[in-house]
Amino acid sequence: MRIFYPLMMMVILISLITSCKKSDLTTSIDPFENGSSVRNEIVVVSDMHMGADDAYTECKANRAPLAKLLGQMRVSPNVKEIVIAGDLIDEWFVPADVDTYNGKDQHDFVQRLAVTNKVVFDVLNQIIKDGKIKVTYVPGNHDLAITSANVNLILPGINQARDTQQGLGTYTPTDFPILAIEHGHRYNFSCAPDPVSNQAIASGSIMPPGYFFTRIAALSAKQGAPTPGDILPVLSQPTDPGNVNQNLAYGYWTSWVPLVVMFPISNKFNEPLIKTNINGFTKTYAVNDIIPYQLTAGGTIDMVLFRGIYTDTNWSQREVQNNVAVKFPVSQAMADADDNRKTDDQAKVQYFLNPNSQKIRIVVFGHTHEPEIIASNNLQNKYCIYANSGTWIDNNPHKTTMNFVVITPQTSDVKSQTYVKLYNFMDEVVSLMAVDELAHDPVLF
Repeated sequence: MRIFYPLMMMVILISLITSCKKSDLTTSIDPFENGSSVRNEIVVVSDMHMGADDAYTECKANRAPLAKLLGQMRVSPNVKEIVIAGDLIDEWFVPADVDTYNGKDQHDFVQRLAVTNKVVFDVLNQIIKDGKIKVTYVPGNHDLAITSANVNLILPGINQARDTQQGLGTYTPTDFPILAIEHGHRYNFSCAPDPVSNQAIASGSIMPPGYFFTRIAALSAKQGAPTPGDILPVLSQPTDPGNVNQNLAYGYWTSWVPLVVMFPISNKFNEPLIKTNINGFTKTYAVNDIIPYQLTAGGTIDMVLFRGIYTDTNWSQREVQNNVAVKFPVSQAMADADDNRKTDDQAKVQYFLNPNSQKIRIVVFGHTHEPEIIASNNLQNKYCIYANSGTWIDNNPHKTTMNFVVITPQTSDVKSQTYVKLYNFMDEVVSLMAVDELAHDPVLF
């Protein structure tokens, strides 16, 4: 009996463990399983925001789960492509008082970043080396200045989808022409490359104003959102309604006011503290160098950096150089800059309602950190799908994180459909957030 009861308890325990494992397997979601042996799935991840220093990086706790999920993609027999839709590398979220390159250069920076995030880059490089899954990189705004050579330095052999303009790219798989993937910053006033405004100060620079704001926000985080060390002087609105540019300059100033309040720093605004030595900039700038100023009440509004950025002429030049297909005025661009819904809307404007882009039926952006799927229709009244791939930063206020999109194209079977699914991997558990599909389209075969 002394032997029998322990044996019985052991059998029961083993049975319970076995049944639990079977239950877990049958109820868990495998996002990379398409029910066949066909390797056709396209996985989109974006906004990992890998930093070079754990003292300030936005993706630290989520690195290991990201590596785990990438490992699952690697062994999946159904994943065909992985598309990194921007902001893999983060040159922006660096406290203003920190020298991003530590006195060196971008070449050294990306290597330090790859070491800091070794667990992720090891898996990505294994996938590339295996050769079974195509890995494509598309630039985002936080890595818009990272050169093709330096991406290849840490991810040798990766496919890069780039425009002629540095910092931008759109990817459409050659065998799936209805899909367009880009980061989405091309249409954002604060984040789109700016090869116009600062050429006299920093020749060749493309950094937009969002870069300097992010440096200030990172400093605020480093200082623990302190009591503000200064306040912005109040500017007077121009009295001449016919002076369009001065009224636009005032509007640009008003857009800075809530940002400065939201992300306070303990420093005086005339204190040189924003260390650059990046992308053509060499000086250390003060907050006052970034924000419009007015020497006398009712006088001319001017700026040190980004002089004239608020004019239609400047914005039109940026749109042309940034390959924006459907143009819109600077007043709209400035008004929409902080509204993520307006970025989502650009997927519809630039693709679904653009007569020159009617073949595109699915668009995926990142950038906003708001994972979602939105149905739409194009000019031909065909059903279209927009998806946002969310983010992998540790803290995404009031939203989920660890998001990704899986696109399963239709097969030759007339009963098949194209599926777009949005997932998250929070707590290392896969959850389906949203799904939509396109009916079988014989044109694709």
